[in-house]
Amino acid sequence: MSKPAPFHTNGQEFWTDERCFITELVNHEASPDVSLALGRVKVGVTTQLHALGVAEIYTVKEGTGLLAVDGETISLGAGDSVRINAGQAQRITNTGKGDLVFYLTCRPRFTPKTYKNLEDET
Repeated sequence: MSKPAPFHTNGQEFWTDERCFITELVNHEASPDVSLALGRVKVGVTTQLHALGVAEIYTVKEGTGLLAVDGETISLGAGDSVRINAGQAQRITNTGKGDLVFYLTCRPRFTPKTYKNLEDET
């Protein structure tokens, strides 16, 4: 059995081409089975239509939004969680009066190669 060892993820918020800010909380090769990030979407912004090659769970921390998954829309608010299966088309719109802040849990771990921009296909 391996001994637990700490690992570090940058933890700095950065802007993405997806039109949102991301802070990676846990995303390291030492933990290949899961990653955790914090997403932030400004008021009125809709993120890029995309799909991931991994399953993802959104858990809203603050704000309200309208999540579209494979063309179906779901209203989300603080405390709500929703699972998005690998390969499903997704985007979220901030419908609130302040930033929409949500946790993004991916299983297995998110890596850039799992991301597919679907706006390039339209």
